[in-house]
Amino acid sequence: MPSKTNEPEAIFECRRCGDCCRGYGGTFVSKRDIDAIASFLGKDPEYFVATYCRLSGKKHLLSQKEDGYCIFWDRICTIHPVKPQMCRRWPFIESVLKDVANWRIMATMCPGIWAEAPASRVKECVRKAFRDESTDRKKRRYQQSTGSSYPKTVSSGEPPPPCMRRGRSHRIKRGR
Repeated sequence: MPSKTNEPEAIFECRRCGDCCRGYGGTFVSKRDIDAIASFLGKDPEYFVATYCRLSGKKHLLSQKEDGYCIFWDRICTIHPVKPQMCRRWPFIESVLKDVANWRIMATMCPGIWAEAPASRVKECVRKAFRDESTDRKKRRYQQSTGSSYPKTVSSGEPPPPCMRRGRSHRIKRGR
């Protein structure tokens, strides 16, 4: 798996084994996750929580089956299009930035993680995954608020800076 790039895919390749869907404390779900999954299943959010979640403190966790797997794991994730944020981020999670040893611990449970990746590369890949997630959120918000696709610059393919996204020029006109 070694690679010279700091792309997250350079240190992790999902094998679709489901090991991340088993045990290890459970999967926290946010209100947004609950609403998305309930809608996907055609259920009311309250029914979803009562049927598919359990409480850990004051937070909702997806229930687990007797074998320790997530209630939505059936040799594939049955809610993959709307899987919780915690699942979407795996294994690029905040605890890795706090201590890279967490990456090595997770690698003992996940065959897709490059355990020997240098600590500096692991941290950079996790940071990049967070930046990419932030960019994706901005694109979704823009598309939802405008109804159009997120603009790109011609030269780099990168989104333009916020001041360039309005279309027409919005300079302040000063009187002479």
